[in-house]
Formats: sequence, structure tokens, C-alpha cells
Amino acid sequence: MKILQYTIVLIFTMVAFQSCKSDSKDQAMAVEYQCPMLCEGDKVYNSEGTCPVCKMDLKQVESTEAKVKADNDEISEESIFNLTSTWRNEEGEEFQLKALKGKTLVMVMIYTSCKAACPRLVADMRNIEAQIPKDKLKNIDFVLVSIDPEVDTPERLKDFAIENQMDDSHWTFLQGTVGGVREFANVLSVKYKEISPIDFSHSNIISVFNAEGELMHQQEGLGVNNKETIASILEVTP
Repeated sequence: MKILQYTIVLIFTMVAFQSCKSDSKDQAMAVEYQCPMLCEGDKVYNSEGTCPVCKMDLKQVESTEAKVKADNDEISEESIFNLTSTWRNEEGEEFQLKALKGKTLVMVMIYTSCKAACPRLVADMRNIEAQIPKDKLKNIDFVLVSIDPEVDTPERLKDFAIENQMDDSHWTFLQGTVGGVREFANVLSVKYKEISPIDFSHSNIISVFNAEGELMHQQEGLGVNNKETIASILEVTP
């Protein structure tokens, strides 16, 4: 037993040591030097020294790789990716909304037992999808968020997706918490109210977000002209 305990401690120590070495290496790679007068433009060096042109000491600068990472991690104040609520998709996978970053988002709030407005909202979403060029679909997520999270489990959402032929990779169905759904609805200016255990009154709004999670366009109503919505999607989708 003592030998086993010693072995486990030794393994953890080695892992921690390797992690520290890796962190130190990453930090070292992030250090770059450049002429303060930019004699050679954007050229950088990996070690200290002097500029071969003006002979001034090179100045430490942030590496290009670090700048790109910082830019990629940055989230604007207007982004829905600032919301920290946890969601589950139709596959039962848990994540926060920021996991959707990087693609254009076309989002609508529905509930699967709805027999009135929601089927028409679903039809509107499918109509929009049908008008998007195929080569653009890989950069778009069509997201349907349930306003009835207690009933719309991941299993039920998956069945709904299959029944409505919305089970391709660019379709996502989300179940959140009661509080998370309410917070998200407020951000989208979507109003909804439970009027019976199986029925809700709600706004009929389809929202378009860019890859940074910023609201670009909203379409309100059922069966309305979606020309502006499609134009907005194409404008922000590479």
C-alpha cells in the first residue's frame, strides 16, 4: 500500500512538473522584441538585442500569437455570450452560449407542445434555411430555444427535431433552466407567459446574431416577408 501511495504521489509530481515546464515554455514563446523606432517595420525577434539599423535596444512587445488569442477571446458588452447560464442540447450535452461563438446564429424561442404559433415559426425557420446557399450553411447555426424547459427535455427536443426534419448538423435545440430561459428571453425582448400547464402566450421573433453573439436583425410576426432577414444572415456569414 505504501509503495502504491508513493507511486501515485510521484506520478502527480511529474505531471505537475511537466505542466509547469509547458507553461514556462508557452510564456517564453510569447515574448518577442522589436525596434522601438520600427526601422524594420513589423519585424520581431525572439531574443533581446539591438536594432541592426538604428542600434537602439530592442523593446519587448506582445507576440502576434498572444494578440490573436486575446482578440479571439474578447467578447463585446452587447454579446449574448456574456450570459453564463447552462444549456443542454438535443443530445444532452451541457454548455454555455459562448460555445456557439464563431458562427452566425439564427435563433427563435418555441415550445414543442405548441399547436398554434410555434409550428408557423418552425416553418419560417425552415423557409429561411432553404434560401441560404449550401456553402454558407456550415457557418450558420439555426437554434431553437424552448420556453418550456420542464417539459422539453433533450430527448423530447431530439424527437421533435427528427419529426420536423431538422436534425442536420446546423440545427440545434436548447433546454435551459427556468431562470436562464427568462434571462435569455429578456435579452431578445421576447415576452412569454404560461397560461396553462401546457400552454404559453409568447412573442413571435426570429433573431440573427453575428459570430460574436451581437444582435444584427430581428424578424417579428408569422409568415412575414423574410427578405431582410436573409440579407442580414448573408451579410454577416463568410
